[in-house]
Amino acid sequence: MQTEGRAPITSSRALRARRLFIIIATATFAVDLITKNWAESTLQFREPIRVLGELLKFTYATNPGAAFNFATNATFVLTSLNLCVAAFIIYYMTKAVDTRWAIGLAFLFGGVVGNLFDRATREPGNWQGEVVDWIQIPHWPVFNIADSAIVCAGIFMTILAMRNIAPIMGGNDKSEGGAA
Repeated sequence: MQTEGRAPITSSRALRARRLFIIIATATFAVDLITKNWAESTLQFREPIRVLGELLKFTYATNPGAAFNFATNATFVLTSLNLCVAAFIIYYMTKAVDTRWAIGLAFLFGGVVGNLFDRATREPGNWQGEVVDWIQIPHWPVFNIADSAIVCAGIFMTILAMRNIAPIMGGNDKSEGGAA
């Protein structure tokens, strides 16, 4: 399917964006899982490890709710919302051809799936497990790699949207799209 002299949606640019999405999302999930397992085995039941004095500490914490311990009694609702977000990202990624959007969506997806994995597999189970957090900075709740990926993805995709860079063909992007 071609429109206005543009490459088909199945172009090499779209395939490159999808491959990049898979690589980054998988790497984000893997790093998150590895570091959470490390935190659980190394940091649990001990004093925080000071990495940069009071500026950065590694400490073990679990969170049944969302950021800032919001909705701690609504874990099942939060899990359901995260599943919907993950499904939306997969659906949207099938249409995206811009590699910059693929990067943002990949970090978002990797982070969402990382925290969903905790909900599905950690105590008390039944999609109500607590998320492992382990990075602590002053005046901020303890967080993890998945949380960082979600926040960075949100900032990055907001910048793309503010610059009017369309994730799919036929949008308002003035560039030739796709170059990361």
